[in-house]
Amino acid sequence: TYAPKLVLLDISDINCIQDVAKEILNCYGCVDILINNASMKVKGAVQSMSLELDKKIMDANYFGPVTLTKAILPNMISRRSGQIVLINSIQGKVGIPFRAAYAASKHAVLGFFDCLRAEMEEFDISIGTVNPTFICSYHRQPAPGNWEASVWK
Repeated sequence: TYAPKLVLLDISDINCIQDVAKEILNCYGCVDILINNASMKVKGAVQSMSLELDKKIMDANYFGPVTLTKAILPNMISRRSGQIVLINSIQGKVGIPFRAAYAASKHAVLGFFDCLRAEMEEFDISIGTVNPTFICSYHRQPAPGNWEASVWK
């Protein structure tokens, strides 16, 4: 058994993910199961959302799990063993009004993991996706003009 180790990671900060993955692999030698379960969402009309916010949502919901998975994957491939799970959203399959950036990021990441599943079959690495319906997450009331405060995490 291993003593638990707390590793802090902001999944939307793509630049630090490689270092965190190296830290985990250096500490434990391998990752048997990777569960990608971080997400960020915002509610609002398309025309009121800035491109900056769209990119932030895409970084957290698409590039974050993809980058972390790609950092861990070579170790799993070399061992021909491992499981990767994406906790996604039903909005990765069906978009609803006022959630365009969120739904787009969830569609994109689901497509990536569907392709990855087919590619990893030959290495005996299991790729799974879970697309739950709406979940309760916390929300902060935004100050006027502060879009970051309108983000659910």
